Amino acid sequence: MKFSQDWLGYRIHNGVKSEPFKASVPGNIQYDYGVANNFKDVYYADGCRQYEKLEDDAWEYETKLNYTKKDGDSVFFVSDGIDYKYQILVNGIEVYSNEGMYAPVEVDVTKFLTGSDILTVKIAPHPKREGAPKDRCEADHSAKPPMCYGWDWNPRLLISGLYTDAYIETRDESYISTSQVTYKLSEDFSVANVEFKFDSKVLSTITLTDDCGNVVYSGTQKTFDVIAPKLWWCAGEGEQTLYSYTIENSGYKVSGKIGFRRAKLVENNGAWTRPGFPKGPENPPITLELNGRRVFMKGSNFVNADIFPGRTPYERYYELVRLAKDANMNIFRMWGGSGPMHKCFYEICDELGIMVWQEFMLSCNKYPNDEHYLEVLEKEAKSVIISLIKHPCLVMWCGGNELFNGWSGMDEQSLPLRLLDKLCYEYSRDLPFIKTSPIMGMAHGGYTFYDEVRFGGDMFNEFQRANNTAYTEFGVPSIAPLDVLKKIIPENEIFPIEETESYILHHAKKAWRGDTWACTDILEKYFGKPDGIEDLIEQSNWIQCEGYRASFEEMRRQWPVCSAALNWVYNEPWYTAANNSILVFPATPKPAYYAIKSALRPVLFSARVPKFKWIEGEKFKAEIWLLNDSNEAVTKSAKVYLTIGDKTIELLKEVSGSVGAKTNVECASVCCTLPEVQGVVDMYLVLESEDGASNKYRLAYEPFKKIVKPKILNDV
Repeated sequence: MKFSQDWLGYRIHNGVKSEPFKASVPGNIQYDYGVANNFKDVYYADGCRQYEKLEDDAWEYETKLNYTKKDGDSVFFVSDGIDYKYQILVNGIEVYSNEGMYAPVEVDVTKFLTGSDILTVKIAPHPKREGAPKDRCEADHSAKPPMCYGWDWNPRLLISGLYTDAYIETRDESYISTSQVTYKLSEDFSVANVEFKFDSKVLSTITLTDDCGNVVYSGTQKTFDVIAPKLWWCAGEGEQTLYSYTIENSGYKVSGKIGFRRAKLVENNGAWTRPGFPKGPENPPITLELNGRRVFMKGSNFVNADIFPGRTPYERYYELVRLAKDANMNIFRMWGGSGPMHKCFYEICDELGIMVWQEFMLSCNKYPNDEHYLEVLEKEAKSVIISLIKHPCLVMWCGGNELFNGWSGMDEQSLPLRLLDKLCYEYSRDLPFIKTSPIMGMAHGGYTFYDEVRFGGDMFNEFQRANNTAYTEFGVPSIAPLDVLKKIIPENEIFPIEETESYILHHAKKAWRGDTWACTDILEKYFGKPDGIEDLIEQSNWIQCEGYRASFEEMRRQWPVCSAALNWVYNEPWYTAANNSILVFPATPKPAYYAIKSALRPVLFSARVPKFKWIEGEKFKAEIWLLNDSNEAVTKSAKVYLTIGDKTIELLKEVSGSVGAKTNVECASVCCTLPEVQGVVDMYLVLESEDGASNKYRLAYEPFKKIVKPKILNDV
């Protein structure tokens, strides 16, 4: 039986213990301290900096144990994980210690109990590598996710504590422990051999029911076959069939769900192109095969849902996953710098059909071949694997983010990555593993709408010239809605957007490179000086919408050579002033969310337009494609025309396309000379279809006489 506890918290500063304050579990103790001491709004202006003075402090949780037990019961302290280095004491006696935050805690405290008992959890100061700069490098000798040390979308705000549930549990001989369920699918998917692993001193019955409630198996054997299992499919490919199971005996019951699926990474089209020796594919496999069917991965990068992850509610996780499904996505890349999410997140992904590409807690650092670090990493990674392998949404493992590059300096022989590969083979052999993202053939970037140095133009032509096996990070930033800016930026600083402390702390300025993420210089290149903040926000939303629309559709056109389009980034952990995200914290869609939702429809007409901005008198041109992610052949037709101000130009009276399942085809090309129009107006390219495959692009247009810059942007 489980018993929740009431907790007090203490700050230990320079060896001096504070007065007690109420601590929430699950939660983060720094947040609780801030509430108790009337810290100002963490989101507004420089409010997050209040927590910097807490970084090198130790902390304590304390509870007077509340439980009842029968004769013969054992008493356990249980938690799914504690952040980060800690000791557990009962009545002043240390009963357990650990470094890490993902290994579960199950401590038998029975022999230490007196009947009036105090349990204490002592949290050490945050790990910081001595001599490291004050940034993510401080975390490069620990298994703590580095995002809280500061990133270009997350403030520097170090947190720790009882971030998952923690409770007392009484157990008798009927207790069922270490329950796991795994399975092997036959090659033709006709049989699933299911194996349960658990410990109990009492004979226990396993019952497995299908999604309709029909009993598939009931008995005491831990291994059995399921004939003709219904498969679990990701969103867009089929049903998310989940079987329910119970393990039950005279005094205890465990329940859960399982989904049957097979996930592989297979070679992309054209992988075997290298002539001569050595005989190997040009690029490593990165096409996902689910249940024998190749699937284009269309989705986004998921980061921590809150700067205080311990207080993220189930409802927010559900809304975040639901919005992804509604946007026609089928996968999240769980970015390594944030670490794994709460267990309920994966249960929701199981239910809604969003696949998970799970990275371990390594990102943009050179993690060492140090014995102590490897020991901690092994324990932590093993715990992550064992806790997640039951989820059908999980389709692949990845060692971490951006580890094979100049700023990380790791390689195939780095011991942490060899260790992770070994652990995934040992505990999750049926799922694919790659050592980092990106690997050869894959791409990260670009991250702004226009970059003259990197790709000499805008995102339209950047990806049309690219030829990658997968695009696992790419982004277009936008400025936050005005109501959000008013929550975080002092009123007198809101406009113009300049390098004030508030705008820097909320990532609009000096967040990544140069002017990012507000990108006011790029907006001025396209639109001139803004009239006010509303004008600037509207402009940034415009280019984020069209940049993401063009990018996702172009990556789909490149299938099957390209296998994935995952934008950077999906969500935010707090209110940013500007960001590449498509959701505003906590879970509100930006306009770009709806543009991506449109671009990811299973079947649609798509225009390959060479650039965003057009000038009167130019020769406009575009290719018209029919994209089909569905599992059926389709035939569609559309009318193609331009509207420029009050003028309409018919480009094609009708374009028709027939395309097979999971196939894209170019149907036609169009061109015209752009007419004279008075004033600066919007230009829309419309692909009008009566059968749900319509599309529309909002492009920039200017009369030639208004152009005063010596060079026309994106000239082709």
